[in-house]
Amino acid sequence: MGLFDDLENKAANSMLGGSSNPLATGLLQVINNTPGGLSGLVQSFHDKGLGGVAASWVGTGQNLPISADQIQHVLGSDQVKQLAAQAGISPDAAGTALSQLLPTLVDKLTPNGQMPQPSSLMEMGMRVLESLNKS
Repeated sequence: MGLFDDLENKAANSMLGGSSNPLATGLLQVINNTPGGLSGLVQSFHDKGLGGVAASWVGTGQNLPISADQIQHVLGSDQVKQLAAQAGISPDAAGTALSQLLPTLVDKLTPNGQMPQPSSLMEMGMRVLESLNKS
């Protein structure tokens, strides 16, 4: 793991806050409840014209950034508001946090560019959040 990866993990850790972060846990539930799971969510990004961005998170290369507005475009403003309410933060703050959180979470859930089995997504996701909390 390079220095940049280590810094990115530490930044993600502070943003994710591990499994105790309601925004991270809520996002994991959104992914799990999306028809098709993570694959379905990635397909939503493709459908909204952001397939290359989402594909970079799944792939093994550099993760492309995404804006809070783009997150809201794909997830929908109601979903972002719901996640914000769960986390006790404003929808704007949630959008910004999700723009950092989602690429990292998808990247960690897709080691070697492989999608996880939908049946193990929540368990795997919680392990990812816990491991980020420890780093």
